[in-house]
Amino acid sequence: MRVLFAADGWEKWAPAISAACPEAELLQTAPPDSVDAIIYAPNGPGCDFSAYPSAKLVQGLWAGVDQIVPDSSLTQPLARMVEPGLERGMVEYCTGWALRLHLGMDRFAQDGVWRNDMAPPLATRRKVTVLGAGALGQAVARALAALDFDVATWSRSGKGAPGIPAFSAPEMEQALSRAEILIALLPDTPETQNILNSERLALLPRGASIINPGRGTLIDDAALLSALNSRYLRHAVLDVFRTEPLPPFDPYWSHPGVTVTPHIASETRVETAALVVAENLRRVMRGETPLHLVDRSKGY
Repeated sequence: MRVLFAADGWEKWAPAISAACPEAELLQTAPPDSVDAIIYAPNGPGCDFSAYPSAKLVQGLWAGVDQIVPDSSLTQPLARMVEPGLERGMVEYCTGWALRLHLGMDRFAQDGVWRNDMAPPLATRRKVTVLGAGALGQAVARALAALDFDVATWSRSGKGAPGIPAFSAPEMEQALSRAEILIALLPDTPETQNILNSERLALLPRGASIINPGRGTLIDDAALLSALNSRYLRHAVLDVFRTEPLPPFDPYWSHPGVTVTPHIASETRVETAALVVAENLRRVMRGETPLHLVDRSKGY
């Protein structure tokens, strides 16, 4: 099986994929119409997918596919990356920040003030809504539920994790109005851009906090800053932005109600992701349906 590698990081990916799937011949260049599959990430050298009509799969190395789906040369089936290391990293990021916000840990500055006026409620009394109920959203919801948070998810379809309340597209108001902590894990599509605008941010309970490790386009930045400036919202933990790296003079950097993290919530781990790539390559060789195929009409 001939596989074109069109991504950054050949030195680390090639040994891992070859070890996981030795029957695949990995190539960095290939004549047109000569490959059976393409491994791709937008940070690589680029790829004219139309030059490889024989390819039966384009396997993405990123969880997000918003930079791939619009490519008009892509006609092959596209699979996004869903792998345990990426999922685990996102779970740890979201649960860590949710706990920090829930416990109000930033109140306890080391300034000589004894702040014993208020103990945080138990997690059972803290409502969390996860926007997005794909693999990552469900994993985060399950982890928070295991810590006894009062968790619900929202997605367009209304699907969710077993045993966890799930809201569908028409129930956005109900999903937001309960969210003392809101975690945004939606993909970047035309429908989700600026989904958290001023009207929807106003549906959150006063004093709510937001965690966004999903996509920078999900939030109307001006609306969020306004809600924080008025102290309607308490805090925002932001890991993704429209422009990355975030420019040095962006108001998010200096805002007391914002924590900026530099797009580190999670990343694809080569050692575990190579096993997912290998499984999909073998499925293609066997004529089976690959895992985690993208519905291009939905954008994810």
